[in-house]
Amino acid sequence: MATKKELTRKRIVDAASQSFRSNGYAGIGVDGIAKSAGVTSGAFYAHLGSKDGAFEAALSTGLDEVIDGVPQFQQKHGKEWLVAFADYYLGKPHRNDLACGCAMTTLSPEVVRTKPKLHAIYESKMLEIVELMAQGLKGESAQECLSRAWAVLAILIGGLTMARAVDSSVTAEQIAVSITNAAISAAGETKEYKL
Repeated sequence: MATKKELTRKRIVDAASQSFRSNGYAGIGVDGIAKSAGVTSGAFYAHLGSKDGAFEAALSTGLDEVIDGVPQFQQKHGKEWLVAFADYYLGKPHRNDLACGCAMTTLSPEVVRTKPKLHAIYESKMLEIVELMAQGLKGESAQECLSRAWAVLAILIGGLTMARAVDSSVTAEQIAVSITNAAISAAGETKEYKL
């Protein structure tokens, strides 16, 4: 069972993650994150040390959600895992929920402007994600599967960004359908999840 301290830290990290995803790094301060978590600014600093510390924790947590999620899609949907993942990823509920949406889409542009330490964390997590995706693809070689997994991720992340940026829900849906088809095409043949 988690201690009170661990639960408070989790609440702060969750609030930071949702705040950074919704508002960007520059769009939220420590006081706003603390208020959202229901703690004092002092408690925030005691747990995460700084706004940069909060961003690092939020980034890691957000990318870990994808690391946990990809195998779940593969396990639950078998050879159709990528179709299900793309449908979820570009679906209206996910498109409309910045705060709880994918950290790959919302936080990647923020990482570009951060310190090298966060670039290394981001790269490590993204390599893990792409490896998991590649394991669900058929190909002549592991390198081919990795290349296609990178392409799929780039298509999905870019597509979600575009679908969120347009004004019209009709255009957003057109983008989502087009991007889903492009991601599935780029992936090639998928395979069953293996434990």
